[in-house]
Amino acid sequence: MRNPFSILWRWLKRIVVSITVLWFVAVIAFSFLPVPFSMVMIERQVAALISINLSYVSRSSWRDQDHISPYMALAVIAAEDQKFPKHWGFDFEAIETAMAYNKKYEKRIRGASTISQQATKNLFLWEGRSWVRKGLEAGMTAVLELLWSKQRILTVYLNIAEFGNGIFGVEEAAQHYFGKPACRLTAAESALLAAVLPNPHRYKVHTPSRYVLQRQQWILRQMQLMGGVNYLEQNKLGWALNTCGAGRH
Repeated sequence: MRNPFSILWRWLKRIVVSITVLWFVAVIAFSFLPVPFSMVMIERQVAALISINLSYVSRSSWRDQDHISPYMALAVIAAEDQKFPKHWGFDFEAIETAMAYNKKYEKRIRGASTISQQATKNLFLWEGRSWVRKGLEAGMTAVLELLWSKQRILTVYLNIAEFGNGIFGVEEAAQHYFGKPACRLTAAESALLAAVLPNPHRYKVHTPSRYVLQRQQWILRQMQLMGGVNYLEQNKLGWALNTCGAGRH
């Protein structure tokens, strides 16, 4: 008679191998194909169905780099990860700072995730804080940095980031909040969108709090200090004022 534990172990190994292969195929495919949805979108939609919130719909519209305002790309780097062009997926200095802060202020958790880590988490993993998820995030981020260009990581992040209830991706956000395509976002509009990214359910684009408006102004100053949209070209991120006509104000 076969040992049931050995049979279970064999099936678990097969499942893990299958999931790993599927994930690797997805990483390769999404290095050049549009990303139709993310795990966060699925998680939000499933949660809405469980709570019988039939009005909730996760909305996103993929846009390539050439159809996203360079101001938006610059704004998220200024707000979220100013070392993005230089690091290999992890900002160890920021991690040390966050750990010291969290040890001192246990009730106010500060994150140190890079854009690469956030793209990985939003695309492939679930929400929440656990060592298992953080471990998977670290390994997956390293693979993404190895196989994807910085341009691709930033483009995917901008297309799957959550900007409000059911609003995913910069195109959906631009249309919903400003009635225009993502390629026409101005510097001020881009900074306002970037200002809510830490918590788009608490911070609102259409009714910004004093904190959000202050953060918007800080992001705008950082964008100027970084050198404006020239920063993107200088760091080989490929963005430039595109033919769609990104706003200049």
